[in-house]
Amino acid sequence: MKYLPYLVAIVGTSSALSLVINTQPAQAQVAYGSYVGVGPTVGLTDSIQVGGVLAFRYKLLESPISFRAQALVGQNTAVVPTVSYDLPLNWQTDAYLGAGLVLTGGNSASPVGDKISFALQPGIDYVVPNSNTVLFGNAIIAFDAYRNGGGAAVSVQGGVGLRF
Repeated sequence: MKYLPYLVAIVGTSSALSLVINTQPAQAQVAYGSYVGVGPTVGLTDSIQVGGVLAFRYKLLESPISFRAQALVGQNTAVVPTVSYDLPLNWQTDAYLGAGLVLTGGNSASPVGDKISFALQPGIDYVVPNSNTVLFGNAIIAFDAYRNGGGAAVSVQGGVGLRF
């Protein structure tokens, strides 16, 4: 009993020191995992065009960078490869901004135009907790996207993906 106050002081001091030494703030990380997904797309310029999207994301681990590609199928097909910077909002959600190209061919317009053009892609990914399911949504803004008259093209898409 006579050593109890000393023991309490030592345990308390060592606990306080371990908290000070090992304290690191918790930070949200970009939602891990690459995925493949499908969903609808809507082209909003040059008359409304409804179609489908096949989306792919390859996440570089421990880096806020992802490689993405989307195939937009409407009256014509466009493939949009982008590189994105991912910003975590919480443990399951990240917002991103991608930059890339719209690659399209043929004479009719796809949901994002009818010629090769530069594109920006803002979007959001949400990983459903305790599953391999991803909900995604984004817009593609293609600059100088039309052969006859230029102009920007905008499409909005979303869907469900499977992480791998």
